[in-house]
Amino acid sequence: MRKLVRTNSDAIDFINLVKFLDADLKIRDGEDHDFYNQFNNIDVIKHVVILYIDHKAVGCGALKKYDNRSSEIKRMYTLTEARGKSVASQILQELELWSTELLFEKCILETGKMQPEAIALYKKCNYLIMPNYGQYKNVSNSICFEKLLNI
Repeated sequence: MRKLVRTNSDAIDFINLVKFLDADLKIRDGEDHDFYNQFNNIDVIKHVVILYIDHKAVGCGALKKYDNRSSEIKRMYTLTEARGKSVASQILQELELWSTELLFEKCILETGKMQPEAIALYKKCNYLIMPNYGQYKNVSNSICFEKLLNI
């Protein structure tokens, strides 16, 4: 049985999933990890989605306000054993829905070029590559995406 839960960054299941995410990113990002990590503090995140399968938290994602028009998708992660089961797609779809409810016009996000699974997910979910924004503007290892929402 699958269950999507909207919560916040105080949820222990989210905190635990983010620990797995950070461990994975530390390996993938290598020496760039500290740069990226400074932008991923979960204490500023108020909108979190966790997907449970048979009462086990298997994936998460979050959104935060980037500007008056845009929500930024953050902290997307799926446990290794749950990959290939549309977990991330379901979470992303729920984050997009929540963004529309909060009256954002688009979602934006950044991922690393060393994360081909994430890049494939965002392309599959109709995100378009955009110029790198904000702190990622001149970062060659970053790739940024956007998706206009139907509000």
